[in-house]
Amino acid sequence: MPNDIHVQAPARSERSHRRPLASWREHHGWSAGASLRRLATKPVGTLLTVAVMGLALALPLAFYLLLSNVQSLGDALGRNQVINVFLKPDQVVSNAQLLAKQVQQHDGVANVTVKTPQQGMDELSKMQGFSDSLHALDDNPLPYVLQVQPQDGIGADAASHLVEDLRGMQGVDLVQDSGTWRQRLDALLEVGNRAVLILAALFALAVLLVVGNTVRVDITSRAEEIGVLKLIGASRAFVRRPYLYAGIWYGLFSGVLAVGLALAIEFALAEPVGRLSQVYEGKLHVGGLPPWLLLAVPVAAALLGWLGARLVSAWQLRRAA
Repeated sequence: MPNDIHVQAPARSERSHRRPLASWREHHGWSAGASLRRLATKPVGTLLTVAVMGLALALPLAFYLLLSNVQSLGDALGRNQVINVFLKPDQVVSNAQLLAKQVQQHDGVANVTVKTPQQGMDELSKMQGFSDSLHALDDNPLPYVLQVQPQDGIGADAASHLVEDLRGMQGVDLVQDSGTWRQRLDALLEVGNRAVLILAALFALAVLLVVGNTVRVDITSRAEEIGVLKLIGASRAFVRRPYLYAGIWYGLFSGVLAVGLALAIEFALAEPVGRLSQVYEGKLHVGGLPPWLLLAVPVAAALLGWLGARLVSAWQLRRAA
C-alpha cells in the first residue's frame, strides 16, 4: 500500500503541472478558431479590410520586381558593356597579346579579346557605305583593339578605376567606355532601392493602423461582453487573446493576397518581357520575385497584424479597466 501511494503521488503531481499548460493550449486553439469564425460572420467587412491591406503590401513587391528587372535591363543595355582599348598604330600582334595578358590579370576584368586590324576592316566592309571607300585605301589604318569585358555587377567606381588604369598602360592610344551610363544607372538604382525601403516601411505602418483600428472597433462593440469576462475573473491576457489572433488572421490573409497580386503582375508582364528579351538576343535575363520573399511576406504580415492588435487591444483594455 505505501508503495502504491508512493507511485501515484508523482503521477497526480505531474497531472497538476500539465493541467495549466493544457488549459493554456486549449484556450489558444479556441481563440484562433473563435476569431476566425467571427471574421467569417462579417465577410464583407473582412474582405474589405484584407483587400486594403493586401493592396498596400503588394505595392512594395511590385516596385521590388520592377527595380530588379530594371537592373537586368541596364545590364543588357550596356551596364557591363565591353570597354574598347585602342592601341597605338605602331603596336604589333605580340605587343597586343602581351598587353591583353596584363589586362586579364586586372581586378574586375572577366575576359579580354584581341581584335586584329583585319577583323576591324572586315566589320567595316559589311557596313553600308564603307565598302567602296575601303577599297581605295593602300593599307589598313586600323589599330589593334582590346575588347575588355568587365565582371558582372561591377560598380561604377571600380569601372572608373579600371578605365583609368587602362588609359595609363603603355601602348594604349584611346579607351572607349560608357562610364557615364554606369554611374547614372547605379545612382538611379540606389534611389530606387531607398524608395522601395521607404514604401515598405510606410505600407507596414498602414497595415498596423488598419488592423489596430479594426480591432479597436471590435473591442468597442463588445464592451459589455468584455466587462462580464472581467467580473468573473478573466485576466487581460485571456480577454485580449482572441483579438490578437484576429490580427494574425488579417495579416496572414492580406499577405497571401499581396503575394497573389504580385504573381499576377509578374504573369501579366511575362509575355511583353519575353518579347523584349528576344529583341536583345537573350541578353536580358528577367527574373521574378524570389521564393524566400514570397514566403516571408505572409509571415511578416501576420506579425504586423499581431503587433497592431497587441498595441491597440492593450491600450483599449487599459482604458476600460
